[in-house]
Amino acid sequence: MKHLAALALAFAATPAMADIAQTVDHRYADSDGVRIHYAVTGEGPLVVMIHGFPDYWYSWRHQMEALNDRFRVAAVDQRGYNLSEKPKGVENYAMPLLVQDVTAVIAAEGEDSAIVVGHDWGGAVAWNLAMARPELVDLLIILNLPHPNGLARELRNNPEQQANSQYAMEFRKPGAHEQLTAEALAGWVSDESARRRYVEAFGRSDFEAMLNYYKANYPDVSAAASDAPAPPPLPKVRAPVLMFHGLEDRALLPAGLNGTWNWLDRDLTLVTVPGAGHFVQQDAAALVSATMRSWLLQRRG
Repeated sequence: MKHLAALALAFAATPAMADIAQTVDHRYADSDGVRIHYAVTGEGPLVVMIHGFPDYWYSWRHQMEALNDRFRVAAVDQRGYNLSEKPKGVENYAMPLLVQDVTAVIAAEGEDSAIVVGHDWGGAVAWNLAMARPELVDLLIILNLPHPNGLARELRNNPEQQANSQYAMEFRKPGAHEQLTAEALAGWVSDESARRRYVEAFGRSDFEAMLNYYKANYPDVSAAASDAPAPPPLPKVRAPVLMFHGLEDRALLPAGLNGTWNWLDRDLTLVTVPGAGHFVQQDAAALVSATMRSWLLQRRG
C-alpha cells in the first residue's frame, strides 16, 4: 500500500490547478428524447461517472483531474439535475430509465462499453447497469452505496438502518420537494467556492425530480414491507468491482457491505475510509483519487 500512500500525498501536494469546470467539454446525449448533459475531460478509455443526491457532475472534479491524463472521463448530470432535462412525473425516474441515460452517454461517446463509476443514487444506477447490461461495463467502481441485495437485507433486518432511512420515507411524501432550497441542499459542501457552484447548479435543478428518485426506486422500510416476500434473485455482476465506503456515513451503514462478494462473479476490492462520510469522493479526495487511478491503471493502463 506504500505506493498508494505516495500517490495520495502527491495529489494532496500538487499546486492548485485551473478549476476543472473551466476546462471540460460540455456534451449532450439523447436518451429516448431526454437530453442528458455530461462534462468530458481527457483522452483514453472511457470512464463514465454518475453522481447521487444532492449533487451534480462537479462532484467528481478531483477524480477527473487525477485520471484525465490516461482516461477520457465523462461526468454525468443525472436527469432532473443542473443542465440535464427534467421530465415531469415519478414514472420518468424509474431505474430502467436512469440506466438508459448512462447507456446513451456511452453510445454518444462512440463506445461499446465503459468503466462505470457511481456514488449514492449514481451507485444504484451503476449496479443496475452492470446487472442489466453487463456487456456495457468493463470495470465497476461504487462509492457509498451497498449492493442492492445488501441494502435490501439491512432495510428488512437492521433496525438502525431502518431508522436512518426514515429521511427517504419523508422524501416520498407528497409536496416534500417544497421544503427544499438550493442553499440547504448545498449545505454539505465544505469548500466555499465549490458550494457557490452547487447553489447555482441546484438553482437550475428540479427539486421534485430529485425526490422522484426516492418515490420511484427506494425500498419501503415499513413493517409491512419487511414482511413481504423477497424479490427474485438478481444476476451476478460480471465486472471486477472497486468499492469505497466512508465509515461515517449515517444514511447508508457499512453493515450493508457484508456479503457483497456473494453477488459478484469477479474480484472485489473494498476500501473503507475512517473519518470520511457519505461523500467520500470529496471527504477523502486524495485517497479516493489515488486508489482509483492505481486500480484502473493495473487493469486498463
